[in-house]
Amino acid sequence: MTFRVFAPGRVNLIGDHTDYLGGLVLPFAIQLGVTVEVDACEARIELLSDAEAGVLRLDLPIDPNDSVAEITPAWGRYVAGAAQAIGATTGITGTISSTLPLGAGLSSSAALSVGVAAAFKTAAGQEWDRRELALAAQRGEQASTGVPCGIMDQLAIACGAAGAAVRIDCHDLATRLVAVPEDATIRVIHSGQSRELATSEYARRRRQCEAAERIVGPLRKATLDDLAPLAERADHDHDHDHDTLLRRARHVVTENARVDEVIDAFGRGDLEGAGDALWRGHRSLAEDFDTSTPVVDDLIAHLRATDGVYGARMTGAGFGGCVVALCRAGLDPTPDGLASWEVR
Repeated sequence: MTFRVFAPGRVNLIGDHTDYLGGLVLPFAIQLGVTVEVDACEARIELLSDAEAGVLRLDLPIDPNDSVAEITPAWGRYVAGAAQAIGATTGITGTISSTLPLGAGLSSSAALSVGVAAAFKTAAGQEWDRRELALAAQRGEQASTGVPCGIMDQLAIACGAAGAAVRIDCHDLATRLVAVPEDATIRVIHSGQSRELATSEYARRRRQCEAAERIVGPLRKATLDDLAPLAERADHDHDHDHDTLLRRARHVVTENARVDEVIDAFGRGDLEGAGDALWRGHRSLAEDFDTSTPVVDDLIAHLRATDGVYGARMTGAGFGGCVVALCRAGLDPTPDGLASWEVR
């Protein structure tokens, strides 16, 4: 019997480059996503994708010691990684379709990983816990790409709910739904500049943050005062100078605080207050974390000059991709020639 699994993409309102350090994030599931429409079958995978060419054919189970990073077609690596992570023995055959733009920072890869992991569990007649599914999808994505991605995307997709953001504490994986004021529109705008996670210096930023933690301890617990030692000493490895580590750590500490600032502002119905935290979040990503680009910064400047935009920031790993804008109800501030989606 054919069944269907839908895994939404996500946009992160606030809390970027904090998840892999056990920090706070506030993502929002969107209506765009990945649909896996399959039948259960014997121990094999046979899938077609509407977005990319090639048929994925694999036998199950996939040995946990085997590499899945070279499987073709390339999108099949995420499928194989998910199958390997959950130890799938019951196969699936069918199609994968997506309405998520690739390279936009809307978690198309995480949606695929979560969607196929859920499909494998469903095919086997197994119940699944949302948190466990997210963790399996994360392991699968790390195996398929070699990128040490955090847990935010997978948890946001597995635990999200329509019309709400979800606060995630990435240390203990606690989640809490957060209502967004009814008189707000959230719009995702593609900058027109594509990005690639594996080549966007994501792993480099993570190494720098981990180097900072070796000096000051966990950044999820740190205050700005705790960062003083970074101005005095640092690991002298490649690009781990004290100024770089201080700026990276400062972003993480202030970004964690901004997550709860936005939640508190939403609770008061204070869209301008929430928007101010978004503007400051983008400045931190651009100046302290060095993950913005001139193209994205120009888009942010356009939005800042637009009446009715409460706040906007780059979203996702950075180096291109999308911006998220918090606007008054019904407003579309998208510049001519750029694609955008109203997600709330």
